Amino acid sequence: MIKPRSWLPTPVLSILLLLVWLLLVRSVAFGQIVLGSALAVAIPLATYRFWDAEPRIGRPLKLLRFALRVLKDIVIANFEVAYLISNPWRKLRPHFIEYPLMLEERFTITLLASTISLTPGTVSANLRMDGKSLLIHALDVDDEEALIEQIRKRYEQPLKEIYEC
Repeated sequence: MIKPRSWLPTPVLSILLLLVWLLLVRSVAFGQIVLGSALAVAIPLATYRFWDAEPRIGRPLKLLRFALRVLKDIVIANFEVAYLISNPWRKLRPHFIEYPLMLEERFTITLLASTISLTPGTVSANLRMDGKSLLIHALDVDDEEALIEQIRKRYEQPLKEIYEC
């Protein structure tokens, strides 16, 4: 007998793929459900070996606190960027920053880079080939070291505690 995990490695992804298929074809006809189900099983099976291992969440409550912090920072940064843009007499100081990484896992580095890019006014531009630093562009930088320390305390350290503990 085939174990469910061997023919359905990611059940949530398979359900999502089926739903997306049905939304794309805008039909719930029996044939579309069968075709969508076949794709929902075949695509994860064909691509599963290329995926990284699923991350282990060491501290789920810290993850919730981190998500709320990021949402709050996004809202605040939106107002700050709107203020900077709406004041033409204010001279912007855009800057590229080489951010040294403490994180080691690819998944957590990706989360950090995504968090930085989600926050208005900053964009993750490049990850060095050795994975030791991240190039960040910031819209208005007064103190480079202060920005590095802020990212480290607000984002990188919590991600390290949540995923790399």
